[in-house]
Formats: sequence, structure tokens, C-alpha cells
Amino acid sequence: MKIYVLGDSISVQYGPYLQKYLRGIAEFSRKGGMDEAMRNIDRAVGANGGDSSMVLAFLEAESRSGGIDADLLLLNCGLHDIKTDPKTGKKQVSLEDYVKNLGEIVSTVSKMKPKLVWIRTTPCDEKIHNSRPTMEFHRFSADCKAYNEVADRIMDELEVPMIDLHTFTANIGGDIYCDHVHFHDDVREKQAAFIAGWLNAMNY
Repeated sequence: MKIYVLGDSISVQYGPYLQKYLRGIAEFSRKGGMDEAMRNIDRAVGANGGDSSMVLAFLEAESRSGGIDADLLLLNCGLHDIKTDPKTGKKQVSLEDYVKNLGEIVSTVSKMKPKLVWIRTTPCDEKIHNSRPTMEFHRFSADCKAYNEVADRIMDELEVPMIDLHTFTANIGGDIYCDHVHFHDDVREKQAAFIAGWLNAMNY
């Protein structure tokens, strides 16, 4: 079994733990560029897949070059899409474009080898996020909810299995954030264990 991960900085951070938990069960790989991604975890570079437009562009390029050699593609995008300009209120990717991108993402993956598994976007606490004076962009909990809901509908309609990392993470409770949107190390490990457990339970 080969598993390929394509996601935002949350997946970059839980990725090493997921790889550990899947040892002897599945071969783990992901979009390359870990060192580049870790230099600035907020920037969508390297292993950080970025927003839905970037994910779609990456997958289309991979499809043209022969596809992704994996049995499962664990995919997420959303946190970069909901980035909001504090002055104009404009989203990085509008909800309408997010819907369109997700449909095209599913279509693109359907033409490649791996089976798609969608991972729901993790929670965003706007009080923590938007109170930081150095933040160049805002995120809002309502947007995270709205984008997750449309993704739920699309994935359900297209029969794409989903891992509810959002609810799992929210239910951990307490002081889960290490900064504006990322999680403490123990939370990352729990997220990885949850995903690995879901994969094992589904017999993937």
C-alpha cells in the first residue's frame, strides 16, 4: 500500500508522525520540499500544498507527467483559501471558486491511479488568529465552517471518503494552538494517530 499526502502546513506538521504510525503498513510519501515549507510554515511553498487553486494546478501538472504512484491520495485544502484581506475583506479563494476547484480536483484525481480521501480542514480560532498584530491576513471561524460544509457536500455527492480531522481536533480541547493556527506537537501526533486509525479501520 502506498499513501501520498497533499495538504497545507497542518499536514506538513503531522506528516512525520503519520509516517511513523504507518510504518510496516503503508509506504508514505508527499509533495516534496519539506525544508522549504518549514522555513516559513505560513507560506505555501514546497511541501505546503497551499490553496485549492494551487492544489489543482499541482495535480493537473502531475497528471500530465504520468500521475501519482500511490494507492491512496490523502488531500486537503481550505486554510489558505479562507485567508482574508483585513482591509478589503476579500478571500484568497472565493467560496464559489473553491467549489469549482474541488470539483475539478476530484475529476483530475479520478483519472490517476490513487483513490482520493478528503481530510476536513482543521479549526480556526479567529480570536487567537486575528488578534496577532503581525498577521498580514485574517481567518474567520465562519469561513472555515462554510468551506468545510461545501467540501462535505461535494465529497458526499462524488462518493469521496472523508476523514473528519476538524471535529477530532476541536474535541481535543484545551490549549491546542502553538501560534495563530498551528497546533502543539502533542496535538499533531494525535491527529496523525487518528488518521492512521481511520485508514486501518477502513482496511485501506
